[in-house]
Amino acid sequence: MSTSSPEAVKKLLENMQTDLRSLSMECKKKFPPVKEAAESGIVKIKTIAARNTDILAALKENSSEVVQPFLMGCGTKEPKITQLCLAAIQRLMSHEVVSEAAAGNIINMLWQLMENGLEELKLLQTVLVLLTTNTVVHDEVLSKAIVLCFRLHFTKDNITNNTAAATVRQVVTVVFERMVAEDERFKGIVEQPPPVQGNTNRRSVSTLRPSAKDAYMLFQDLCQLVNADAPYWLVGMTEMTRTFGLELLESVLNDFPGVFLQHQEFSFLLKERVCPLVIKLFSPNIKFRQGSSSAASPAPVEKPYFPICMRLLRVVSVLIKHFYSLLVTECEIFLSLLVKFLDGEKPQWLRAVAVESVHRLCVQPHLLRSFCQSYDMKQHSTKVFRDIVNALGSFIQSLFIVPNTGNTAAVSAPAGPYFDGNLTTQAAFEYRGTWIPLMTVSVQGSAKATYLEMLDKVEPPSIPEGYAMSVAFSALLDLVRGITTMIERELAVEEEAAAEFREAHPDQEWQPQPGAHLVWEEMVSACWCGLLAALSLLLDASTDETATENILKAELTMASLCGRLGLVTPRDAFITAICKASLPPHYALTVLSSNAANLSSKAYSIQGQSVQIISPSSESHQQVVAVGQPLTAQPQGTVVLTAKNIQCMRTLLNLAHCHGAVLGTSWQLVLATLQHLVWILGLKPGVGGALKPGRAVEGPSTVLTTAVMTDLPVISNILSRLFESSQYLDDVSLHHLINALCSLSLEAMEMAYGNNKEPSLFAVAKLLETGLVNMDRIEILWRPLTGHLLEVCQHPNSRMREWGAEALTALIKAGLAYKHDPPLAQNQVKLRLCNYCLVPFIPKRLQLLLLNPLKELSNVLHADIRQKQLESVLQILQSQGDSLGPGWPLVLGVIGAIRNDQGESLIRTAFQCLQLVVTDFLPTMPCTCLQIVVDVAGSFGLQNQELNISLTSIGLLWNISDYFFQRGEVITQELEREEEALQKQAQEKGETLNRPFHPAPPFDCLWLCLYAKLGELCVDPRPAVRKSAGQTLFSTIAAHGTLLQQPTWHIVVWKVLFHLLDCVRTSSTTADKEKIESGGGNILIHHSRDTAEKQWAETWVLTLAGVARIFNTRRYLLQQLGDFFEAWEVLLNHIQSAALSKNNEVSLAALKSFQEILQIVTPVKDSDKAGDALAAMGVPPVLIDPLSASGPGRPLVRSDSLVERLTRYNGAEMQAPPPGEESALEDSALWWSAWNTWYRTGTDSTRPPSGPTEKLSFIPSQPFLTALIQIFPALYQHIKANFSMEDLKKLGVILHGAVSVPISSDASPFILPSYTEAVLTSLQEAVLTALDVLQKAICVGPENLQVMYPAIFEQLLLFVEFSCKPPQYGRMETKHVANAKYNQAEWVALNYVPFAERSLEVVVDLYHKTACHKAVINEKVLQNIIKTLRMPLGLKYACPSESTWKLAVSSLLKVLSIGLPVARQHASSGRFDTMWPELANAFEDFLFTKSTPPDNLSIQEFQKNEAIDVEVVQLISTEILPFANFIPKDFVGQIMAMLNKGSIHSQSPSFTEAEIDVRMREEFSKVCFETLLQFSFSNKVSTPQEGYISRMALSVLLKRSQDVLRRYVEDERLSGRCPLPRQQVTEIIFVLKAISTLMDSLKKTQPENVDGNTWAQVIALYPTLVECITCSSSEVSSALKEALGPFKDFMQPPVSRVQNGES
Repeated sequence: MSTSSPEAVKKLLENMQTDLRSLSMECKKKFPPVKEAAESGIVKIKTIAARNTDILAALKENSSEVVQPFLMGCGTKEPKITQLCLAAIQRLMSHEVVSEAAAGNIINMLWQLMENGLEELKLLQTVLVLLTTNTVVHDEVLSKAIVLCFRLHFTKDNITNNTAAATVRQVVTVVFERMVAEDERFKGIVEQPPPVQGNTNRRSVSTLRPSAKDAYMLFQDLCQLVNADAPYWLVGMTEMTRTFGLELLESVLNDFPGVFLQHQEFSFLLKERVCPLVIKLFSPNIKFRQGSSSAASPAPVEKPYFPICMRLLRVVSVLIKHFYSLLVTECEIFLSLLVKFLDGEKPQWLRAVAVESVHRLCVQPHLLRSFCQSYDMKQHSTKVFRDIVNALGSFIQSLFIVPNTGNTAAVSAPAGPYFDGNLTTQAAFEYRGTWIPLMTVSVQGSAKATYLEMLDKVEPPSIPEGYAMSVAFSALLDLVRGITTMIERELAVEEEAAAEFREAHPDQEWQPQPGAHLVWEEMVSACWCGLLAALSLLLDASTDETATENILKAELTMASLCGRLGLVTPRDAFITAICKASLPPHYALTVLSSNAANLSSKAYSIQGQSVQIISPSSESHQQVVAVGQPLTAQPQGTVVLTAKNIQCMRTLLNLAHCHGAVLGTSWQLVLATLQHLVWILGLKPGVGGALKPGRAVEGPSTVLTTAVMTDLPVISNILSRLFESSQYLDDVSLHHLINALCSLSLEAMEMAYGNNKEPSLFAVAKLLETGLVNMDRIEILWRPLTGHLLEVCQHPNSRMREWGAEALTALIKAGLAYKHDPPLAQNQVKLRLCNYCLVPFIPKRLQLLLLNPLKELSNVLHADIRQKQLESVLQILQSQGDSLGPGWPLVLGVIGAIRNDQGESLIRTAFQCLQLVVTDFLPTMPCTCLQIVVDVAGSFGLQNQELNISLTSIGLLWNISDYFFQRGEVITQELEREEEALQKQAQEKGETLNRPFHPAPPFDCLWLCLYAKLGELCVDPRPAVRKSAGQTLFSTIAAHGTLLQQPTWHIVVWKVLFHLLDCVRTSSTTADKEKIESGGGNILIHHSRDTAEKQWAETWVLTLAGVARIFNTRRYLLQQLGDFFEAWEVLLNHIQSAALSKNNEVSLAALKSFQEILQIVTPVKDSDKAGDALAAMGVPPVLIDPLSASGPGRPLVRSDSLVERLTRYNGAEMQAPPPGEESALEDSALWWSAWNTWYRTGTDSTRPPSGPTEKLSFIPSQPFLTALIQIFPALYQHIKANFSMEDLKKLGVILHGAVSVPISSDASPFILPSYTEAVLTSLQEAVLTALDVLQKAICVGPENLQVMYPAIFEQLLLFVEFSCKPPQYGRMETKHVANAKYNQAEWVALNYVPFAERSLEVVVDLYHKTACHKAVINEKVLQNIIKTLRMPLGLKYACPSESTWKLAVSSLLKVLSIGLPVARQHASSGRFDTMWPELANAFEDFLFTKSTPPDNLSIQEFQKNEAIDVEVVQLISTEILPFANFIPKDFVGQIMAMLNKGSIHSQSPSFTEAEIDVRMREEFSKVCFETLLQFSFSNKVSTPQEGYISRMALSVLLKRSQDVLRRYVEDERLSGRCPLPRQQVTEIIFVLKAISTLMDSLKKTQPENVDGNTWAQVIALYPTLVECITCSSSEVSSALKEALGPFKDFMQPPVSRVQNGES
């Protein structure tokens, strides 16, 4: 209920009346005046109440009167009455119905009571109510009231004293509150400026308003009183204490700072009164030194007094806190004093309160900043802020270093109140034997003092051990926390502003206010040394995990702040401290020690006291959690890690993780430390660079406690996260991190040189991790990162290398797989287009950047690195092959960087990559890289480590060529675009475009590169490679040559094919003839390949065949080139040199190629599957041709002779060449060039050796000669128009030479038929074919050709002679085939008989056709034939083969049957004159041969042979004798003599009895005789001479018969019983048969033709015949019977003799 409500007023009136009534009652007896006054007061109140509506105002107006009775009551000094009156007065006051006058009266009355010592507590209460309920009391009245309270404070009664003190405090507050309220009321009113102030305070007061004036006066007097001076305003003060005064001053200053700041008068008081007062009062504390005796100083020194000192410090705290801005200079003094109070020489309590005061400052960072601005940043000023921090630091150090005098317990601190059976009991610091417990003194961030609040203590209290340390520790932490939080908050605000500014004005630079930064930097610079000294010491001494954590946190925040402000030295110093604390004590780590040296040189002093940065000591009683190896080059012992080390390590990780951006160069420190810790803990890098607990490799194993074991995965995880968080660093910080890792790694590399200790892989692993998480900006860090890793890859330590390569390849793979923006792959298409407009594309550059280190690895010589490199290439191809684009040249470069010294496995891996490229990626790579692919594949072909790879790579080249073929158009377009671009570039630079095979178009160049590569491989030292490459080269040219443009073919022919032929020829001719022993282990080498020469021979064969095939298949195209004739000549030259090489294989193949380019090879039929198979393998089908179609030992089948085939071929193909090629095919220069080659080859190869045959030169093989001769017919078709006699002679020489060549005995079984078979060798057949072709050509050719006939006959007849006289080959001895031993290297003459016989048949046939030709007649061909035949005819049984003479006879008969008519016809010309004697001799030699038939000749055979003789005689009788008149006489004479000789039987004595009748050639004799007779008695005898000849012959015959018979009879008689010799019997039988034949002949003949004389001789035989009848032989008897029979014709009656005789 409000005091002014009607009810309250009503109640007040009632209460007042009641009070007055009570008073009246009390004073009734003793004090009547008072009673009266009371009663009149009642009336007065009633009157007021009745008259006034505003009763309270009226009451107040009349308050003096209303109060009067009560004052009088107090005056009675009666306790009861006084109490009643005071209560009533209080009631009035509380209703605010007391006027100023009344209040004055009341105060005076109270003063009296006070002086009388009555109702003291009630008095105080009343004053308080009076002053608090209203503001009517001012000036003197007020001062009186206040003095009253002061006076009551100093009574004997404790309760009163305390109540009075409280009242004083309240009253003082009220005075100032009134002033504040007054200021509030006058806030808006503008006042007149006060006049200029002088120095006197009186005048200054006049300007103040009433309440302010009161306050001013009161405060001024308080100062006077504390200073022990008389007060100006508080008149009547009798007694005052300094402590109370100081407390009042402090409360006013603390509670009403606004008053002093707003009013100059009050500010003046502060400056002029308060500060000097404080300084004066401080003096005993400053001068005092603990422990110095007073005698030393001349005047006695006042001792510091705890209550005052403590209160002074409180005042100072308030002054500094609120009025720092007014009292800059004074505060400087105060702060300096404060710093001095921390000295070790001051009493403990003083140091404690001083430290509490400092703590109060430390929790006010803004205040600290002001110090820094006002003092530290000003010139010639004390560095107050720095001193405070340093003082704190020194203070803490002094606590450790100087033993506490206040408490001796600390000196002999037991070594361990730590482990007392339970767990650790108390947190404490322990350093070099000094043990200081740690207490909880205040909540962080608030300075709750203990001793500054001990206002009731008069004596200095005893300070518990560790209290000062604990406060100082809190102060330090709060200082760090405050400063860092404040600066960081302001930085954050600034950054926000900067961001907003940049958004608004993107084009302008943000300019921060420089002032703020300067202050921050100065603050940090001022405090860091002291802080670091203290914190390092504390960290080293700390035995409590929480304390350690707090210290580390402080160091960490400082480091981070310094980093943010760019203060490198302090940042590094704090980081160094954490690093050192993480490592074992005295751990040798150069990075840290060098840094510490810089710092310790910065020892600084505070007033002569030096503050050292203390190195960690090793004595701390810490729990050891790990033992491990130090990471040093020299092996050392083990080192231990404590729990604190691990804690520090975690802080370090935290620092790096959260503040990486500001670490800059200190990454080096951080990472070096982490590396050592990781090493000691035995963490080893795993996949992706993450560190995992691994086993220790050497030395005493790392020992880890379970505590740390559980921590390890966490640490490892944090480590990884630390590097993952590098993705949030800005570019510069990231560079710092990378640089630090690189230099760490360099140290590790240094350390790993020259020993095979396990190296530290920390840096490499972390480089990898950092790279992997920063893929999005990989360009920034790629070069330093990979540049360094490449160095690592070359390190001699294999483990180090291996990790370098692992990291590098992992990064490259990750880089390529990363989804870049713009992506690498997306630019594939764009890139294709861009290649031509040459716009640099970032991803293109990026990709090259990523792949470049991979290429650089190729320069490393270590195989393990190359292996890794190639494996990663394989993986890249498998995963990113499709999107490599511009990176292809690099990738291919890597694959192709193989060397022969690298070992197989590397080459194998590289080759796998290449295979993958060729099978999968040719279509996705830029066409410009195709040439590189060809080169790389070629280099794999050329490496000599692994044959299979060389062969497979040739297969790849074939696949590549297929790809070119299929994608020809696309590739051409792309390459041409590229070419244009390059051309343009070259022109701009004014250079010429330089690329291989330049004039050819780019696509053709690609082919040429492929061919050139294959060409190189064709002359590889290994035969298998050569073979494969050769086949591939020719197959590709054959298969895809059509794509090439015509001019390119010129390059192919001259630069590729002929170049290759030259190389092969050179290599073959110089190849080694040494036998190669069978290859490694169990590979057998066939004897045909067992020397390098033989292996090269195979290559030569392949190459020559391939080139020939190309010339053949591409003839039409090549002929359009200008220099086809030169090329043709070169090719023929190659063929010739190959044909004349001393190697059968090569020479034969050369001829096959010759055949091929002359287009005379039979096209292979589909049925020849072998051919297909070979063709598929790239073996030219040339090799399957008629020459080799027959297997060894199997004679060539005659049915399909080469001649027929040629005619078929020529008929089919030659007649219809493609249009426009007629002239080309018939280009006679080409063919004559071929003929010359053929002739030179033939001459050289068939020329017999001239020298002695011991050192036998090379003898060409049969197949070679065969092939050579087989070429002629086809060649002849093209040159027959100009083929001259001269050429024919040349041909003859070659044919003769070829046939004469003997065979080596080991080859003979395959070439020679067994001797009994009469078969031609293929060579002989070819020779005859050649002649056959010639004669056919002559036959159909013009007349002038026919002069060649005799030459052909001559050649054939030479061959015929071979049947009896085999040709000689030089002076070489040849054995007859039958005597040759196959296993000896001897030369065997061929069986020439079949050949001679065939030649003879050909002669007969040919003569049949040409007998009447003029040339044949003129050249005496017939005579030559007869002359030739005379040899076998004469030899007869002595011929090498029986068939020979039989054939000779039949041929002679055939020839004569044709030739004799011709001879007769031309008898007159005399052309045949010489022939007749030759013929007669031939007959003679044959019919009466000197050779005897062989013993084993059967009777049937003999009879057959006799029949042949008979045939000859019949020929004579039919063809010669009838035409005797055309024939020379002497020839006829010779014939007759012969017949005569034949008709008389002469046997050889060798026959057995049984055969005698057969062997006598009776049939022959008979025919001779008959012929003779027939010729004798023929009626056509033209000349008497002829008749005479026959008659002569007859008489000779008869006479001989007579003699034989007589001799027989004689012998028969003499022999008696003995039989006569067989031959004699045979002879007589023959004679008898002859007689009977004669008789028959005579009978048949015309009687006039028979000479009478003959008759006489015949009849004269009769008696002799009769005498023979007695013979004993039955054979003779039967013959006799036949002979006697015809004589019956003579038995007729005789006529007259005369008549007969005349006739």
